[in-house]
Amino acid sequence: QVQLVESGGGLVQAGGSLRLSCAASGSRFAINVMGWYRQAPGKERELVATITRGGSTNYADSVKGRFTISRDNAKNTVYLQMNILKPEDTAVYYCKSETVYYASWGQGTQVTVSS
Repeated sequence: QVQLVESGGGLVQAGGSLRLSCAASGSRFAINVMGWYRQAPGKERELVATITRGGSTNYADSVKGRFTISRDNAKNTVYLQMNILKPEDTAVYYCKSETVYYASWGQGTQVTVSS
């Protein structure tokens, strides 16, 4: 199975920045799409951003202009650069990978933005 390991979460003040990383390993098939999702306390998990193997991106309206997703195909690693962070960005952020046959999830990393 695909193993996904997230890193880079932490506590930051509003207006600050964080960079999340997710490294995938053990994939039997090509990973076509990688993305980031988040879940705040008492809320449903929601899409933050996705990126295809070819570099096409998609963002939630709430993060457009502030977050940037990128990937290094050679390293099977996806990144999320988060700028101008807001308290409402506070959540557990999960990495996701998709092949033609299945999707895999990481364990998540906590991002906390204080006022």
